[in-house]
Amino acid sequence: MGAYDKTIGTLMIGIVFNTYLFGLVTFQFAKYYRTKFNDPPAIKLMVLFLFILDTVHSASVIFMLWDYVVTNYANPEALSIGGWPLLFTPCATAMAAICTQAFLGYRIYRLTGSKILYGIILTISIPAFVVGMVVGAEAIVISILADLPKINNPVIAWLSMQVAADVMITVVLTTIFARSKTGIRRTDTVLNRLIRGTIQTGLFASIFSLGDLITFLTLPDTNLYGMFAIPIGRIYTNTLLDTLLTRDALRTELDAETDATSTTLEGSDRSTMRWANKKVANTTTGISLGDINITRTTNVTFQNADGSKSGHQEEQEDVDDNSVKTLKKGPVADEAV
Repeated sequence: MGAYDKTIGTLMIGIVFNTYLFGLVTFQFAKYYRTKFNDPPAIKLMVLFLFILDTVHSASVIFMLWDYVVTNYANPEALSIGGWPLLFTPCATAMAAICTQAFLGYRIYRLTGSKILYGIILTISIPAFVVGMVVGAEAIVISILADLPKINNPVIAWLSMQVAADVMITVVLTTIFARSKTGIRRTDTVLNRLIRGTIQTGLFASIFSLGDLITFLTLPDTNLYGMFAIPIGRIYTNTLLDTLLTRDALRTELDAETDATSTTLEGSDRSTMRWANKKVANTTTGISLGDINITRTTNVTFQNADGSKSGHQEEQEDVDDNSVKTLKKGPVADEAV
């Protein structure tokens, strides 16, 4: 193993991965503003703020890498001093985390109407944000990497609360979506996609936060923690933008389900499905699906040996709004998409 594998090597991996994630965030940001969602100004400003934050942080860590490997190529002692972009990372991460967690917490509130759940999430997220900013400020003041273990306790408190908020949001959203299954295939498919996305994004952020915490505490003489710490902010921004962008695709899928449909099959089987008493309301946050009545009639026609035709009605099924399991508060699609 080379002399700088655990210092500049691990740092470089984190910066390269962060740059890749920033590319995804840039694409998502452009798509969000190109799609012209009818979101409140507060959400649009939050997206703009996070993109500016990610741009500044991503550019600064690339500059830091240049300073380490080019400007100070012949000065290994420079590796003992933390570049300000690395020391600023806790602040950037804390800001991205509070925006994302507050947004997802509000989403939970809109889905459940529970102020208690929203309050618990904010009770964890806001102190985590404050401690994260303190950690960043103290790290910048210390600057010497070997002395950073002095802030072990604040780091433990910050990352522990951040992970706790992520896990709680993931568990609550997953539970809401799982309990909101309607029995209608396409709606359940949308809900399954939401569950999968919620678990993946929450798990991803939690793994990197835990990796940052464990390596910072156990390997303080290396920059391995930087490999986990630098990309966390982009992960949060990616989570928030993905949540906003998927509404368009999910809305299209749900619209296709609730549109009046009449399908005629060629040959001996004819099936007609009618969607009645349909109520679809487009809001700034998504779609509310109202009561749905389904009537399906299947006519089967047989051709006899003499060329005559005979047939009968094989199945008729009326499903009224009482037998359709609708989502609580008109359903999860109201906030999910």
